[in-house]
Amino acid sequence: MPTPAFLQRLKDGKILVSDGATGTNLQQRGLPVGLPGEVWVFEKPEEILGLHRDFIAAGSDILLTCTFGGTSLRLESHGLGQRTAELNRAAVSLARQAAQGSGALVAGSIGPTGQLLKPLGPLEESQAEAAFAEQARALVEAGVDLIVVETQFDLTEASAALRAVRSVSVEIPLVCSFSFDRGKRTMMGVKPSQVAETLPALGAQVLGINCGRSLDENLEALRQLRAATDLPLWFKPNAGLPEVDAEGNPIYRLSPAEMGAQAALWLQAGAQVVGGCCGTSPAHLQAVAQAVHPAA
Repeated sequence: MPTPAFLQRLKDGKILVSDGATGTNLQQRGLPVGLPGEVWVFEKPEEILGLHRDFIAAGSDILLTCTFGGTSLRLESHGLGQRTAELNRAAVSLARQAAQGSGALVAGSIGPTGQLLKPLGPLEESQAEAAFAEQARALVEAGVDLIVVETQFDLTEASAALRAVRSVSVEIPLVCSFSFDRGKRTMMGVKPSQVAETLPALGAQVLGINCGRSLDENLEALRQLRAATDLPLWFKPNAGLPEVDAEGNPIYRLSPAEMGAQAALWLQAGAQVVGGCCGTSPAHLQAVAQAVHPAA
């Protein structure tokens, strides 16, 4: 079989630009705080399509689907649990429509279940794996170019997600990205070196860091991950640490120019796919893309 386009581009040494934030950008477009973007896949698909297109115009080589919370376990609380497969397929269609003619790839986003696994929480590992498999099957059947298991913090849950994806497809390129929101560790105490030691055996072909804390702290986590693995690295940090306004909404004050100025450091630290997470607007993403592809 031919090498999938994503892996071939990495093998060829290309630097790829992913996209920016989904949730915070949709909030700027009117999504109420606390309502997940997945709801708009059905209710306001034109807003999601518009955001995807803005990222393409900004220089994205990869679009993530609006399916971060797309497991039935998370969708149930919004009355969408029975429409899990339909929602994931619709989200892929929106990203594919936006990417048409650009050469950009579509990545199926899979986030955490939103529940802690036993013994710390109520969720059985087998339940998590089944939910991840249901979502992954819908994404793969809808034609994504790769799967990104992202914003992970628990090795057990991430492992369940990777097993689930591989139970659906052994060919789909698979990225696993952790959020080191305690600086050099996740909220469950996981270190970059542990990610590197554990996940490749479960089918992860690219390891990554997204969300997390400040740019400096994320950069240090990236350096530690690079020291622990030879796999390609994915890096989508937040646009700095947020402040909170009087209504409790997060405000990201890092400018696009300031974020773009950091991108060269990400490449020096070993990242091959770069973008941004919370607070990263199309303008931020454009600054990053121009920094890593100055001739584009």
